Amino acid sequence: MNPKKSFTILLFHDELCQVFNGLMTALSLLRSGADVTLFFGSRGINAVHKEKIFELKCLPDQPEEAQKKVTDKMDELALPTPEDMLTMLEMEGALLLACPLNKEIFEFKDEDFIEGVSVADPDTFYTDILMKSDYVLSF
Repeated sequence: MNPKKSFTILLFHDELCQVFNGLMTALSLLRSGADVTLFFGSRGINAVHKEKIFELKCLPDQPEEAQKKVTDKMDELALPTPEDMLTMLEMEGALLLACPLNKEIFEFKDEDFIEGVSVADPDTFYTDILMKSDYVLSF
């Protein structure tokens, strides 16, 4: 029998397609039996902010018609929203961590984060989580 694999997924972007891909990957891995930790750093911390999560845009560097085409297609496919995926991830056992440095830089408070998100401990995140992961993925 294969031992359980562990994955740490680093989300550094607040672009909706990147966030969606990272969350969908995390959910798929979790449902396949892996241990999953998600770390939201840099602008990715916006994806776990109670208000900013609703402001995420797909392809923000593209014309609005291109953005709308992609988001309309996502709606047509009835894909889960980032909020729904984060709820599923938290309920199904993923560890959701926000970057403490970016929390301070963007002046977020603990209560600004969606339910289930905690701030990573900078003294132990790298040694106890990241370095012990079998795989590290970045989005």
